[in-house]
Amino acid sequence: MACFLVPTAAAIVTTAVGKKVPEKYHMNWLNSMLWGGVVMLAVEHISHGEIVLYPPFLTAGLPEVFPEMMRVGIPMTISIFLIWGIMVAVTARVSKRVPYMET
Repeated sequence: MACFLVPTAAAIVTTAVGKKVPEKYHMNWLNSMLWGGVVMLAVEHISHGEIVLYPPFLTAGLPEVFPEMMRVGIPMTISIFLIWGIMVAVTARVSKRVPYMET
């Protein structure tokens, strides 16, 4: 129903601050992961009729939406951040070991 709203909020924030963060943190990776997940989940929810393209947009009420955001949206967003953090850490470690060679 609304689990995609949590990564949407995170994607909006990371996209807004992305240009201010040093390139070594690869914010473009994080933004791609977040926005890709948001689009995928939105399409899935639309195809199942949980989201409609007219107000009120969500077919469930607030009593159903908030628990789903807490139970699914937050853990999913935390997982994306953890995977991105691991990707950045591995990239930093590999780039220290492998010298850069110009061709």
